[in-house]
Amino acid sequence: MNFKMVVYLIGHILRLEALFMVPAMAISFFGKEPVSARAFFITIMVLLSVSLFATFRKPKSRGFYTREGFLVTALAWMVMSLFGALPFFISGEIPNYLFAVFETVSGLTTTGASILKDVEVMSKGMLYWRSFTHWLGGMGILVFLLAILPMTQGSGSTLHIMRAESPGPEVGKLVPRLHQMAKILYLIYCALTVMQMVLLLLGDMPLFDTVCITFGTAGTGGFGVLNSSCADYSPYCQIVITVFMMLFGVNFSIFYLLLMREFSQALLNQELRVYLGIMLSAVILVTVNILPVYRSNLPEALRYASFQVASIMTTTGFATADFNLWPQLSRSIMVVLMVLGASAGSTGGGIKSARVLILFQSAKQSLRKMLNPREVNVVKVDGKALDDEVIEGVHVYMTIYCAVAAVSFLIVSLDNFSLETNLTAVLSCLNNIGPGLGEVGPTGNFSGFSAGSTVVLILNMLIGRLEIFPMLFLFAPSNWKRTRVLRPNV
Repeated sequence: MNFKMVVYLIGHILRLEALFMVPAMAISFFGKEPVSARAFFITIMVLLSVSLFATFRKPKSRGFYTREGFLVTALAWMVMSLFGALPFFISGEIPNYLFAVFETVSGLTTTGASILKDVEVMSKGMLYWRSFTHWLGGMGILVFLLAILPMTQGSGSTLHIMRAESPGPEVGKLVPRLHQMAKILYLIYCALTVMQMVLLLLGDMPLFDTVCITFGTAGTGGFGVLNSSCADYSPYCQIVITVFMMLFGVNFSIFYLLLMREFSQALLNQELRVYLGIMLSAVILVTVNILPVYRSNLPEALRYASFQVASIMTTTGFATADFNLWPQLSRSIMVVLMVLGASAGSTGGGIKSARVLILFQSAKQSLRKMLNPREVNVVKVDGKALDDEVIEGVHVYMTIYCAVAAVSFLIVSLDNFSLETNLTAVLSCLNNIGPGLGEVGPTGNFSGFSAGSTVVLILNMLIGRLEIFPMLFLFAPSNWKRTRVLRPNV
């Protein structure tokens, strides 16, 4: 284990976090918010000091393998969350440090769950930082670092980091060099971000709201600047947000294929068809189900249904309506969408459409083998046979996912909230969604949970964003031995 290289990388990550806080400090300073400006300044100084200490000496050995990739990913997200919570705590805008950490973890993991009862009383600097954590965590902190500063060497060193942080069953190469791939991903990410900002500004949304809402959409996070989330914005702005939530839930490799004019390969992608098929089916079912609620006004029902389905399935978490009050069928569909999530390689959460596709294909082939034992069956996606380790990895992921969800649900249930509240709170955090049902619905928040449950939900958010294995690595002593551990291809 190359601990010196792990510390060196985390030092650079903390330096980036300090840099990213500068705009928030500037907004506070020029907005005449001295308390929040001071909080950001103190945090920036602390971050730079720790970063200087961690990067003072360059490691002699810069080799990086699977274990180091897991360790640096898990530690980086935890450390960034702990330091990122300091401005909220120092300014007193979130006086409880555990709640400040919850809010920061929720931002960085693009969950959008909040302990705040009134976001409109917060300073603009804090609201900006809170929303920017979504944008930063959406594509990945370490992917950003790799895009601007390739620092590791060794066999597949960069790929080990991207596999540990990037969501989805497996990370493939769009281009031969991973450093170049990280740049391409962030260029696409930035281009979509700018496009949404321009379209929202054309709809007369205030500039500050535009920036924060776009950060929340791009990272599929859901933090807003109004207590009503997106309900008070114009229908035009809501439609723009709906479209971009859907886009950010698509595997970014699809956009790359479109840029390369590989239209047939992009449009025939099986995961894309599964993702869009589930979303379209859910929109139709919810629209029909809630039509009486909106007095048979089909365009209005369709707009609300499309927004909420896109928001929940892409795990963004914005709201234009309190779907807690919708008929039971629509609410049940929302819970199913919470689990399914967006596409692999997107900024969304959940178990991902790719895993759903692989599980169904695997189940189909298993049934065929039971009926015809001598028949050779191969699980294929997009016409390509999948390796057994990929299929096994998906099954392992789902097994651990169910175990984590069950244990977390039992622990959170000690707080004596309703079954609906406890279950959807865990699913919301584990799948990085934000709102659930009951007390944690679109008009509720997570402030009522005990300290123990809050810690569990924080861990759920981190486990969900990092797709289980990097976080579990920290708690498995056998992985700290000197023998190399291979990552399941999930």
